Amino acid sequence: MEIVFQKVSTNEKIKIILLDIIALAVVFLVPAFAHKFSFPLYLAEPLRIMLVLAILHTRKENAYLLALSLPLVSYLISGHPVFFKMLIIEVELIFNVWLFIDLLKRFNSLFLPMFVSIIVSKVVYYIIQFLFLHYGLLTIGEIEHALLPQIIMIVIFSIYSYIILRKKSIK
Repeated sequence: MEIVFQKVSTNEKIKIILLDIIALAVVFLVPAFAHKFSFPLYLAEPLRIMLVLAILHTRKENAYLLALSLPLVSYLISGHPVFFKMLIIEVELIFNVWLFIDLLKRFNSLFLPMFVSIIVSKVVYYIIQFLFLHYGLLTIGEIEHALLPQIIMIVIFSIYSYIILRKKSIK
């Protein structure tokens, strides 16, 4: 956390702290709401929502911190996802942050970096998931493959990214 706060203005520190508190609250509350309303809220990818917000509205160090800690906190609090799936999600989210930052430098587009970084990180997720299944670290029952909601969320995240990055480039 010290790295995140080096040479950061007070307003930016407040923004980072508030986003991190909200992200942790989401991790705490999503399982309870999903259970209460009998609706699979995880299909909206709450961890990625918080990650995208961190990538676009705070520093990259904070995005990496959330990518590493949110799945772990979720696992420690609710036992979901299972341990090995939690590790895969951490890798996926960390890779998503790294690839987005890298692609943002390479593309002349404000939409494609988020779109491509999420798709490629999901491919990495599914490759690792397949390997974990193959080696018996995960079972079929621990796997969820709802592709349509994932595609919808990728488009939403990418459009949001485009809007935010466009506003930042206009300033």
